[in-house]
Amino acid sequence: MITQTTIQLEKTSYQQAKEILNQMGFSYSQIITLFNNMIVSNNGLPFEFKVPNNITKQALYELEIKQGKKFKNIDDLFDDLDS
Repeated sequence: MITQTTIQLEKTSYQQAKEILNQMGFSYSQIITLFNNMIVSNNGLPFEFKVPNNITKQALYELEIKQGKKFKNIDDLFDDLDS
């Protein structure tokens, strides 16, 4: 039995995705079916999805406001990571 559903997507990204999938030889519908089947097969999303922890959130915020740590070279970066 086949069912039909309606989804709402941002038009530009939808068109871009359709174009990419078409170049790969797939229809949008085929990929939605594949994704649905992978959810069932994996009993969840077919990829890891994590919510950032507080340390990651703080690091991202520091990068956004350009106050993250700066290093002169890669060795200094690794020394800081090891400490």
